[in-house]
Amino acid sequence: QVQLAESGGGLVQAGGSLRLSCAASGLTFSAHNMGWFRQAPGKEREPVAAISRTGNSIYYADSVRGRFTISRDNAKNTVYLHMNSLKPEDTAVYYCAAPKSQTYLPTLNPGAYDYWGQGTQVTVSS
Repeated sequence: QVQLAESGGGLVQAGGSLRLSCAASGLTFSAHNMGWFRQAPGKEREPVAAISRTGNSIYYADSVRGRFTISRDNAKNTVYLHMNSLKPEDTAVYYCAAPKSQTYLPTLNPGAYDYWGQGTQVTVSS
C-alpha cells in the first residue's frame, strides 16, 4: 500500500520560510516522479512543483518560481519543498503526489498523479 506523509507545515509571517517534507512508502520511490500541489479554501487544487526520478528535471508553477525549490533524497524516500519569501496567497493545504506510471519526465498536471498524501496546512500571515 502506497503511503505519502507530508510534514513541516505551520504558521509563518509573510517573507518567512518553511520546508515541507513528504515521506513515501509502499513504492519504489526512486522509480517515480513526484509532485507538490496545493489547495486554498474555495479554490481548485493547483500545481506547485514537480521533480523527475533522478531530480534532473524540475518544473515550477509560475506563481512560485524563484521562491520555492523542490528536491528529493532517494536514499530517504523523501521529497522536499523549500519555500522562501512566502506570501499570504501561498496559504493552502499542500499535498505531495506520485503517479503509478514510471514516465521519463515529470508533469504539473494533477490528473497524472494517482497517490496523494493527506496534506499539511501552510498559513502565511500578513
